[in-house]
Amino acid sequence: QVQLAESGGGLVQAGGSLGLSCSASGSESEIEYATMGWFRHAPGHERELIADITPSGKTFYRDAVKGRFTISRDNTKHMIYLRMNDLKPDDTAVYFCNLAVTNNNQYWGQGTQVTVSS
Repeated sequence: QVQLAESGGGLVQAGGSLGLSCSASGSESEIEYATMGWFRHAPGHERELIADITPSGKTFYRDAVKGRFTISRDNTKHMIYLRMNDLKPDDTAVYFCNLAVTNNNQYWGQGTQVTVSS
């Protein structure tokens, strides 16, 4: 079993920046080899993957956040981070940390609210 704990988020004006952190604890064998990432869920929309990172550091970004968001990972601390710059009102959502051991074995954080005012 793996537990994910997110921190960060909050309220920011458009054009501002925020950072999110996610700490993984529990099964070392699952954490070590898992891809970790960030999803978001906005009202009226489906939950969507915005960025993820493999243990080796390979990253993926959704087109909507490319050039503005940066995901990073510290394998020694079992943590991932999301730096969000030039935030837009459309970025307003609940952001969830995800750890994917396999497609059928995934863990989720509790979510943290990000609100961008115009």
